[in-house]
Amino acid sequence: MTREEANRLLHAYIDGELDPAKTLELEAHLAENPSVRAACERLREMSAAIRGKADYHAAPAWLEARVRAAIPAERKDVSARPIRWRRWLTPAGAMAADWLRPAASFAAVALVTWVVALGTMRPSEDERITQEVLASHVRSTLASRFYDVASSDQHTVKPWLSARLPFSPPVADLSASGFELVGGRLDYIGAQPVAVLVYKRRQHVIDVFVWPVEAQKSEQTLMRDGFNIEHFAKNGMDYWLVSDLSRNELNDLARFIAEYGAAP
Repeated sequence: MTREEANRLLHAYIDGELDPAKTLELEAHLAENPSVRAACERLREMSAAIRGKADYHAAPAWLEARVRAAIPAERKDVSARPIRWRRWLTPAGAMAADWLRPAASFAAVALVTWVVALGTMRPSEDERITQEVLASHVRSTLASRFYDVASSDQHTVKPWLSARLPFSPPVADLSASGFELVGGRLDYIGAQPVAVLVYKRRQHVIDVFVWPVEAQKSEQTLMRDGFNIEHFAKNGMDYWLVSDLSRNELNDLARFIAEYGAAP
């Protein structure tokens, strides 16, 4: 199962709508893919939050008017229909018909609430990227797969990555500043192929995720699950640094990379 197919099936999985075979296949994929598993947990939390916290209200007058306006004209004038149309309704049936009117309004408002909740609770683009770069860093650490090409020579790492990516990432040799380049690897953030430059500071591994970006983005300094994260953009490239290195030292590396990226 591909990551894209797994993401498409998450909603049906959480709602219990998948057949047993697909459920087992998806659960096997979740066990092996932290980023999809994280997306699944976010959907579970959102679903639980909507059930537990969403407000339910009677439909406002403007919504009822809009729904009525959308009904074809020939259906609006019920009184113009023959009397025999109503004769088949028992008193209980008539009561049920009267009950369905507010129920339909309630359903419409619930739908609006759901759409609004999706918009407000969906993680932002930067938060999604934060979760994915962190998951990639942790996954590479647990699997001891830090790089695809092992080299401290920037003139080896850069051509290797450039030959496999639709862009050429800047690769800085910062060993004189205390940050040793040890290699690079390929990864994906969402559907975006990215370069990952791997540096070491003493026993700390630092992943530097790099890919092209069209718009300049604001700098960010974050901490997630004990890992420090630095984010900045420079000269058309987006940089995300992830490590358990101290905040000040990771900030130093970000500054050195930014200065290298700004060099002519």
